[in-house]
Amino acid sequence: MEFKDRVAIVTGGARGIGKAIALAFAREGARVVLVDVDEEMLETLKNEIKKRKGVAIAASCDITKSAEVKAMVEKVQKAFGRVDILVNNAGIIRRGTIETITEEDWDKVIEVNLKGTFNCSKAVVETMKQQRYGKIINVSSIAGKMGDITSAPGYGPSKAGIDALTKTLARQLAQYGINVNGVAPHAIETEMSAQWSPERRKEIIASIPLGRLGKPEDVADAVLFLASDDASFITGEILDVNGGALMD
Repeated sequence: MEFKDRVAIVTGGARGIGKAIALAFAREGARVVLVDVDEEMLETLKNEIKKRKGVAIAASCDITKSAEVKAMVEKVQKAFGRVDILVNNAGIIRRGTIETITEEDWDKVIEVNLKGTFNCSKAVVETMKQQRYGKIINVSSIAGKMGDITSAPGYGPSKAGIDALTKTLARQLAQYGINVNGVAPHAIETEMSAQWSPERRKEIIASIPLGRLGKPEDVADAVLFLASDDASFITGEILDVNGGALMD
């Protein structure tokens, strides 16, 4: 999978799965745009990529605000002249039940996870249409297919919305040479899974046929495949990356 000189935007790129995706694209020769609200961690990762002889720029951006997203994409176009790949990875989670989750928490999860994906996708579409080329990959979750498992109501619905948005955009944009796909991880070693109790961790591992938690790199590899020309005849797909916990 060769991405030399391709321009890849990765939201939520400062840590966890987003960081692994950004490093993987940089390793394969892409020019990476790191998008996050954590400016310090963005700079740290940008410098790490540059030390590895990669190309990266950092763009602090709140993806829930369309004006900031538009400005970010304009910055990318000014720097590189094109946008080839968008990975909508940024997301948040809340813990609890329908009784304990607040309206504010519900709104925030939907706003970041679903609206943020919409905002970023909308901002790059015109450029990709003009290029007659583009790859949009949305990071969803097993919770979008099964319902919330370890999270409060809101996370699963936001990811189910991402799945539906993925398929809608895939249908609308295919005629312009734009592929839109998603990945649905489960039980990945990140800050989110670090919140589980030892007992819950054992239960989840026991439910996974492959018998382990996933690594951020497992998700990154799936994203790179969908962003590559090897997947040129795949669109509207939500690829499970879950060790066999859900086979659909």
